Amino acid sequence: MENFAALVQRRRSHRTFTEQEISSEDVRLILRAALMAPTSKSSRNWQFVVVDDKTSIEKLADAKSVGAQFLKNAPLAIVVLGDPTINDCWIEDCSIAAISMQYQIEDLGLGSCWAQMRDRGLNDGTMADDVIHGILNIPDNLHVLCVLGVGFKGGERKPQNEDALKWENVHINKF
Repeated sequence: MENFAALVQRRRSHRTFTEQEISSEDVRLILRAALMAPTSKSSRNWQFVVVDDKTSIEKLADAKSVGAQFLKNAPLAIVVLGDPTINDCWIEDCSIAAISMQYQIEDLGLGSCWAQMRDRGLNDGTMADDVIHGILNIPDNLHVLCVLGVGFKGGERKPQNEDALKWENVHINKF
């Protein structure tokens, strides 16, 4: 791994991917990062569904009206789930696991993008959570936070611009 500060600066959302498949070893490293993520009360209250079936990925992309179509180009999708009946911090725990995966993905030279699914849906009022449950046969007690699209980058993006950081949004001791 390189310097973490450089990794954080370089990690950007990628919505285009090549068709190249991701190795099983890389998938394992990505999931390892998620499984090592800290959780509230060490509950490890997340579940992950790894999807590499193109038809299922296309259905996931259509689970909400806006913002997930890029998934159709991804060779891999990772659905991040939590159980709110076990821990009220499931959203935070799943978010930490998801970003841990995204940093590992970047460290491997791959690209990723987060598709928010919680509280999102289709124009007809159908919730993305319900659609995804139907596609992947997910138990009712689990809720979908997001779907990560993962793949080899279809293009390059410039690193974060250090000069554009909003340091004025940081407050010390009081607002």
